[in-house]
Amino acid sequence: MFSIVGAMIFGVIAVLTLLVTLGFPLGEFTMGGKYKVLPIKMRFISGSALLFQVIAIASVLYVGELIILNIPFSIARGICIFFGFYFLLNTVMNLMSFSKKEKYVMTPLALIGSICFLVTAFL
Repeated sequence: MFSIVGAMIFGVIAVLTLLVTLGFPLGEFTMGGKYKVLPIKMRFISGSALLFQVIAIASVLYVGELIILNIPFSIARGICIFFGFYFLLNTVMNLMSFSKKEKYVMTPLALIGSICFLVTAFL
């Protein structure tokens, strides 16, 4: 169950990342919330994060035994641990954001995502 919730949260974040990368006015939810529409340079950074988000989703689903991948389990577990701690750091960064949207929407998502990834990796 934790892997499903973690994948769903990261899926929501991946869709948000895609929309922000495409220029939708949702920038207040990401990257400090400074821009409503991300500048072109920041869109490239945002777009590159999308690949990592897909890897994270696949890894948590594999470690949670919901999908089959042709990679060693220990590598996928390590990826889950990495993203669990990444989400934890992201939680702290979101709390410090000047954007209320980022602070009140993304902080709980990051915290719940962190818990889901770490529980999946260690249980």
